[in-house]
Amino acid sequence: MNEADEIYVLDTGSTDNTVKELEKYGVKVFQKKIKPWRFDEARNQSLSLVPDDVDLCVCTDLDEVFEKGWRKKMEDAFCNGVTRLSYRYTWSFNPDGSEGVVFYIDKAHKRQGYLWENPVHEVLVGKNEKIKLVNGVQLNHYADNTKSRAQYLPLLELAVREDPENDRNMHYLGREYMFYKKYDLAIFTLKKHLLLKSATWKDERCASMRYIAKCYTALNNLTDAYKYYLYAICEAPYLREPWIDMAYFEYYRENYLGCAYFIEYALNIIERTPTYITQANCWDATPYDILSIAYYKMGDIEKAILNVKKAIVISNEQRLKDNLKLYEKATLT
Repeated sequence: MNEADEIYVLDTGSTDNTVKELEKYGVKVFQKKIKPWRFDEARNQSLSLVPDDVDLCVCTDLDEVFEKGWRKKMEDAFCNGVTRLSYRYTWSFNPDGSEGVVFYIDKAHKRQGYLWENPVHEVLVGKNEKIKLVNGVQLNHYADNTKSRAQYLPLLELAVREDPENDRNMHYLGREYMFYKKYDLAIFTLKKHLLLKSATWKDERCASMRYIAKCYTALNNLTDAYKYYLYAICEAPYLREPWIDMAYFEYYRENYLGCAYFIEYALNIIERTPTYITQANCWDATPYDILSIAYYKMGDIEKAILNVKKAIVISNEQRLKDNLKLYEKATLT
């Protein structure tokens, strides 16, 4: 963040040397406990530290790092009545260091007229907005996967109680129940999301349908799982994700012909949607990997070799190379 004129941090309860380390670099650090904890309150308290005459606020977390040159690009874009800026965000990285989930976020905004809402998965809310995409700005998220997400579920339940008509929070709550393997609750909640009048974004509706299908699969209700995977494809046929998820389902059922059909269709979709709905395993070597195995199981060794080679171009994983040797050996028998 050192390209900014000033850096403000609200410390809400660290127990290490965070405050001293930040102050050593000239960061303006304030400390305050937020009780009961909610992310929107913490964000708003943080925003209140910034002087009223500041033009542009850029909000990041301590596990997020801008690539160099972001300041000048944002300054150039922040004109002609623009109130908020959108920029590219890598939310996760694959084990080999390549990008995983990538989408666009918009946490750069004018100082006045904005507040954060929602106890968790908080969103920035403003009036009479004019949002502009800034090309060339890249923010990278280096998540600590050992951190607990235990606070997310109760905060999401609180968010839905506060506003039961908020479709995004209902979707997030259903997804969270799925993560906790509370499959019946997840199905119930995700179906509620689909019934909300405000739930009109097809990408997110498609995701709810896919999650319902995953829950039914976990409950061994394969009939309803198959039905909801088809619903998901019909809802957003332009996304790779529902086609790939259906392919994995068919692979799970050992229907390798169906698996190959759905992956082949998915691979015709070459434009990756720049939203949080995207799944990394739909855009890395995985589809070609699974496709090669499906063809091998069906006895089509030529297509198995072709697709595992495509997977190896994307990922140099040893298992893929071993599979290639296995397939090539099969051509000799």
